[in-house]
Amino acid sequence: MKGLFTSESVGKGHPDKICDQIADKILDAILVQDADARVAIEVMATNRLIVIGGELTTSTYVDVVQLAWEVLLDLGYTENDFSILSNVHAQSPDISQAVDKIDSQEIGAGDQGIMFGYATNETDSFMPLPIMIAHDLVRTCEELRISGDKDIKSDMKSQVTIDYRDVNNIKIHTVVMSIQHSDNINLDQFRSKIIEKVIQPTIKKYFPNINYEYIIHINPSGKFLIGGPIGDTGLTGRKIIIDTYGGAARHGGGAFSGKDYTKVDRSAAYAARWIAKNLVAAGIAKEVEIQLSYAIGLTKPISIDIETFGSSSFTDEQIIEVINNVFDLSPSSIIRDLDLKKPIYYQTSFYGHFGRKDLNLPWEQINKVEEIKKYISKFQK
Repeated sequence: MKGLFTSESVGKGHPDKICDQIADKILDAILVQDADARVAIEVMATNRLIVIGGELTTSTYVDVVQLAWEVLLDLGYTENDFSILSNVHAQSPDISQAVDKIDSQEIGAGDQGIMFGYATNETDSFMPLPIMIAHDLVRTCEELRISGDKDIKSDMKSQVTIDYRDVNNIKIHTVVMSIQHSDNINLDQFRSKIIEKVIQPTIKKYFPNINYEYIIHINPSGKFLIGGPIGDTGLTGRKIIIDTYGGAARHGGGAFSGKDYTKVDRSAAYAARWIAKNLVAAGIAKEVEIQLSYAIGLTKPISIDIETFGSSSFTDEQIIEVINNVFDLSPSSIIRDLDLKKPIYYQTSFYGHFGRKDLNLPWEQINKVEEIKKYISKFQK
């Protein structure tokens, strides 16, 4: 049973998230012109230097430096703030031949690895509550910045602790926000504004009848003037827990941003979320975690494992049989069923890849519920 559980999120101007956005903006731009491209982009941002590297197999050309500038300018930077270096090269032919099956429509997994998917009935988005609130806090604060609030800069973090000790009275315990700000502000006034315009309205969305005090820390270290890559180094793929379930579920270790749909680190993790969400929506369990494993070049998963945390009346073996009969987990079928050749990835590079009500993401569809119910009925007495 949970006690105090905490998740965090970061804003679009966090150095790691800047790198994720640049990588996925490049991916989308390539897919617009070449839906069959192979893309693996990595970005590093440090001090006033942005380095773009990685591998491509594509019939098109995009200006990766210009795309990086589009991200940076949107976050309030100017062309005087950074130098950008690109060193992108062709994909290894060893990887290409493992992925592409010339004699069929099948493709092999782009790498070996393990991926996890998760869903819970704790919220109507089938996501854990702490990570959803954490994302919402930085989204609300970013919207305030975009609306013209000059005090707020784009680098920000949130952290939310939920008190689960009384399952019949789940509460907000602590909210932490660290927000980059302009110079010469009154920090007390800044904190009051963030409480009034960001924290309180966000918390009331999830606890509309809240009538108790909870702990709030805003910029607990004091001033936060220097942010983004000028204040800290950023890398693609370094916010994998924020990108997924906020620590409420396990993670296979593979990042998402900058990778095309043949990379099972990304596509199979999306598929696992899709399966878990449909299982919970079908009432198979209140909470589901799925593990998939793949080997490079092979067209089927090596293994499927499931954990329902004691929340299901069905056995793990029965649920896995349902998965195998309702879902096709070959890379080709995942790409087809989730329509992953479309340029939909940049929008996932901030505020999380799952539970996004603001986006129409294919792996968030609840479109297999009836099939699941029909198949699982054979096990019911």
